[in-house]
Amino acid sequence: MITLVIIGGVQAMLWRFMAHQVEKGFLAWVQQRRAQGWIVSHATPSWGGWPFAVKLSVRALSLEGGALTVPGGVAVDFEQLTFSTALPWVDTLQIDFHGTHRARIAGQQWRVTAERMAMHLPLATDVLPREARLTALGLRVGTADGEVTVARLAVGLAASSTATEAEAAMQLAVDAEGVVLAPGMASASDARFGRDIAALSLDLALTGPIPPAGLPSSRAEAWRDSGGTLELRSFALRWGPVAASAAATLALDEDLQPMGAGTLRVAGASEALGALAEAGLIGRRAANTARSMLPLLARQAGAGGAPDVELPLTIEARTLAVARIPVLRVQPLDWAALPAILSSD
Repeated sequence: MITLVIIGGVQAMLWRFMAHQVEKGFLAWVQQRRAQGWIVSHATPSWGGWPFAVKLSVRALSLEGGALTVPGGVAVDFEQLTFSTALPWVDTLQIDFHGTHRARIAGQQWRVTAERMAMHLPLATDVLPREARLTALGLRVGTADGEVTVARLAVGLAASSTATEAEAAMQLAVDAEGVVLAPGMASASDARFGRDIAALSLDLALTGPIPPAGLPSSRAEAWRDSGGTLELRSFALRWGPVAASAAATLALDEDLQPMGAGTLRVAGASEALGALAEAGLIGRRAANTARSMLPLLARQAGAGGAPDVELPLTIEARTLAVARIPVLRVQPLDWAALPAILSSD
């Protein structure tokens, strides 16, 4: 009996200590945002989770303004967030999103709901998290074009402030299944592809080092001169009759415009070319020229499988070429017009 009382007392002390730490961390985060110029408001937090978890629920959390000098402003409203960590293993912070959340960026508005959505962050004493993982089931995003739905979404983000030239300073991984585009996003491609994207995934890595604070153009120039690259380590898409995968490495040229090379493998390439031409994304002459070459490049994927083609990609002088055929003129990057967030750490 005495042993149980002691265990209960220790558990109570641990719970109170961790509750204080979670609340302290949240309030410190609020103060940091306010110091950066954000207007932050929220309802009085409430507690729960005893005895095997610490849960801090915050309703009506609102952020507006901040260091982002974006025309039209930035505002985010969360209906309810729950910050929790399991006891006694306090190595991960989980943030659950409940209800309807709204965002306004540059005059555009989004409404976000989900059957379940959570973010996981590693916890370490006096160290800001350098990685995060977001998962969502039954995600719904309301836009001006209608509602986009995603059956399953997983997003991973990692950063390193000590990355050298050959190391990844930032990594982004996205894996989505069951994406249904909004009706208002209809285009000429819909007749061939439909609005249902079966699966989409990508893995990006930005090699460092990331330059210190400064103008976006100055940071981009320093990043280029230090050998920085953007690596598309993998990309995969299954949309209607098309299945595609790609990998590429990009850098910046003397004019701070993208340049690089990669490889694209496509099954259903003829349908893809036709849809892109109908949507006006590539010229019909380039599409017809590329389509005439497909029989020479196609290969059987396997017994009973649809033929696919493997094509070299290059981007140089703001021109995207597929198998050395120019197919798209890329809009120039205007570094002076980029948000002020790129000017700070």
